[in-house]
Parts: sequence; structure tokens; C-alpha cells
Amino acid sequence: MDNHIKYKNLIDSLKGKDHIGILFVCLGNICRSPAAEGVMKAIVNDNDDSDRFEIDSAGTGNYHIGDLPDHRMRIHARRRGYELTHRCRQVTEADFDNFDLIIAMDESNRRNLQRIAPTVEAEKKIVMMADFADLATRYDHIPDPYYEGAEGFELVLDLLQSACANLYDALKN
Repeated sequence: MDNHIKYKNLIDSLKGKDHIGILFVCLGNICRSPAAEGVMKAIVNDNDDSDRFEIDSAGTGNYHIGDLPDHRMRIHARRRGYELTHRCRQVTEADFDNFDLIIAMDESNRRNLQRIAPTVEAEKKIVMMADFADLATRYDHIPDPYYEGAEGFELVLDLLQSACANLYDALKN
């Protein structure tokens, strides 16, 4: 069963839109969310669909504002053909107006986003990234690789490639 089926109404409401805004969110905006942004941008570019999508990332914390993503994530991403040039920023209430999907990497991020959401309607835009991944069913979240070795960064990229491909497929016209 597809875990993202619980978002069917939300996804279906976006399928016909000419413009879809997606914001990927993790804690510090230096590992998971900028990697998801890079992977998703590559997918939409490869499908000549970049005019239809606005893709960004942000963090619920304010620890790394203005920084590039973690150098280890950039190295691992570069090996797969992704250049992560995003400058870290913090999620704002305005993001709920500017984006159609706010995608949390784990439960803690989801709870933080729910606190930031200005309305109940805005809160309905929050979805879980792992619900789109079909690569490894043992994960119900995208794990934070910050304190892990190389394997942690590779696992995150594997999960994000799976989840972003499935997300894109779900949003295709």
C-alpha cells in the first residue's frame, strides 16, 4: 500500500495546477531538506517540468541561516550529480501562503511546522517525506545523518531519491 494515499485529496488538488510550490523542511536546513530540494529539482529538470514547480527548503531552527548545506552532504550529493547551493533559511508563516506542500523530514519537524502554521488550512499542507519513499519500509522518517558516518548520508540520499521520484509521479498531470 502506498503510504502517501492519505494525501490523495491534497495531491489530486495540485495535479491540474500550472504552478506547484514545494518546501522541504528539516531542523537546521543543512542536510536533509537541501538534499531533497536538490534531488527534486533534478527530477523536474530531467522531465522538462521546471517551469511548473517552485522548489525550496528551510529549517525549523535558526542555527545555520545563510550557510551552505553541510559539506559532507554536498560531497555525497555531488557524487550522485546533485549540486547543493542552497543557503540555509528558517521557515516562516509566509511559507504556508507561498507553498502548496510543506514536507517534513521527521515527526519533530512536523510538530514544529504545526506550531508555525498560521491556520488550520495551512496545517493541512504539511506532509511527511517518508510517506513517499518506497525504498525502505523500516523508516517512517528521513533520519538525520548529521552525527552519522558516510552511510548515514548515503541512506538519506537513497530515501530522498525514492521519495522525490514518487512525489513527482504523484503530482504529474
